[in-house]
Amino acid sequence: MVGLKPSDVPPPLGVKMASAGAAACIADIVTFPLDTAKVRLQIQGEKMAVGGIRYRGVFGTISTMIRTEGPRSLYNGLVAGLQRQLCFASIRIGLYDNVKNFYTGSKDNPGVLIRILAGCTTGAMAVSFAQPTDVVKVRFQAQMNLDGVARRYSGTMQAYKHIFQNEGIRGLWKGTLPNITRNALVNCTELVTYDLIKEAILRHKLMSDNLPCHFVSAFGAGFVTTVIASPVDVVKTRYMNSPPGQYKSAINCAWTMLTKEGPTAFYKGFVPSFLRLGSWNVVMFVSFEQIKRAMMITKKRIDATN
Repeated sequence: MVGLKPSDVPPPLGVKMASAGAAACIADIVTFPLDTAKVRLQIQGEKMAVGGIRYRGVFGTISTMIRTEGPRSLYNGLVAGLQRQLCFASIRIGLYDNVKNFYTGSKDNPGVLIRILAGCTTGAMAVSFAQPTDVVKVRFQAQMNLDGVARRYSGTMQAYKHIFQNEGIRGLWKGTLPNITRNALVNCTELVTYDLIKEAILRHKLMSDNLPCHFVSAFGAGFVTTVIASPVDVVKTRYMNSPPGQYKSAINCAWTMLTKEGPTAFYKGFVPSFLRLGSWNVVMFVSFEQIKRAMMITKKRIDATN
């Protein structure tokens, strides 16, 4: 057995939500530079290059940012990113099993449609709570730390305040529609694919319920999710980062991209998206399973002493 042994008792909701939030924060810290590179590549093309800087490929983007802005620029928006994961992942991942059981009446082996419905539900709920943190995160990642280039925001709390004062409450929830669409796709694909791959591996006894099984399931889920969600992710990033008035709506943003840059614009940053989402899924799901089991072992010990 590689890793901690699964608990004999299903983990309660609080354990699942806390484990999901903690695991997502760990995954964000590990993969944040890839996410920042993805954002820079996605917004490239909507405006003139600042200081003649152009990004080429994920590792070229990372090296260019380190050279021109310093290594800390790779973690622009990390605070908002961790704030986002604490409330976002806790809901969309932590609630998934409970919502799935709610739709099936706690029956075993739910169908794919029920899993998809559960993923859509928790994904939409999570966006409703966490959207302001996502807006601030994206804007920080898009912000360049260059001498002579004005910075939009100096800190996370200042960014929330500035957006609210200049764009109103709607500014903090800017891009909610494309983000709900994206996260419905991401959540469904990510959780359902992980669920199905893991179940198939265990059913056919290819691996036991341990780290290698979680790794393979998470990697497969990351690739499938990137292919399906990338176009919506690019539109979401462009729209949330745009100044007031640049686009009339998320649909207008998508149409502008299509007419000005062509259909390939929707897959800008695909490699960093996959590298980030694939690695994020691996770190998150492996951490999630282990933290959840560790919390159940701790809970069992505490219960035994009482």
